[in-house]
Amino acid sequence: MSVLDNWEQWKDFLGDRLQQAKSEGMNQQVITDVAYQVGEYLSEQVEPKNDQEKVLADLWNVASEEEQHAIANMMVKLVQR
Repeated sequence: MSVLDNWEQWKDFLGDRLQQAKSEGMNQQVITDVAYQVGEYLSEQVEPKNDQEKVLADLWNVASEEEQHAIANMMVKLVQR
C-alpha cells in the first residue's frame, strides 16, 4: 500500500520528511518552496487516492500560483503539528 492511499499515513510521511529536511539545515522558505514543487508534481502526475487528496487537488487546480504557494505552506504547517 502506498502512503498516498491513506491520509494519516501521507501526513506522517510528510511530517517525517519535514523533520529530516530541518535536521539537515533547510530553512522554512526552502521547505515551503519544495512543498510547492511537490504539490505541482502531484497535481500533474498523481491521481488522488482518497477524499482529502481529491479536495486538495480540486483546490490546487482552481488556485492561482500565489494561492498554490499558500496551500503548500498550509500543508507544511499541518504536518508540523
